[in-house]
Amino acid sequence: MSETLDTRTALPEAHRWLLETFPRLQWHDPALGEIARFWLQMHGGFRQQQAQMQVQTTRWRTDGDLLTLHRTLIPTLQGFLQHLDGHHRVESGHYFPVMRRVEPRITAGIDLLDADHDAIHGHLEALFRSGLAFHQAMAGNTPDAADTAARLADTLDRIAPPLVRHLEDEEDIVIPLITRHADAFGG
Repeated sequence: MSETLDTRTALPEAHRWLLETFPRLQWHDPALGEIARFWLQMHGGFRQQQAQMQVQTTRWRTDGDLLTLHRTLIPTLQGFLQHLDGHHRVESGHYFPVMRRVEPRITAGIDLLDADHDAIHGHLEALFRSGLAFHQAMAGNTPDAADTAARLADTLDRIAPPLVRHLEDEEDIVIPLITRHADAFGG
């Protein structure tokens, strides 16, 4: 099985052992720690924003209303890009080093997630450039606005699968790890 984010279809078996000790079915347990709940809420927010952007581009592909697409998509896109970039910086800069220290056996899994962040950053850059081109085309009332909207919609479609894959794989490592070592994470 490939470990590269863009081709990975599931978390590699070597990194799933923590999930076996604390499976997803237990994540709704009232005893789930505050940090684990917060992590799941953050990821839920990213999924919601991504789904919202997909709805907006799908609607545009049906109705062709560029003004509504611009008015609704650009603010959502800006928030999504800023939020996800900041979240990854906190994970890679703070949480992942702690995780490597408290559970050395999962270091390769954390390295995988860190590599995902690099891959996602490339996707976010492409999304930013596509969004900026669309915004500039709309602001300049240029004839290629529909083409730039189509490129933005295609970019959103392209980044959705690897982003969802990363969120799921990260949760499968992080939620059990945080639960297992709650003391190291303040809860």
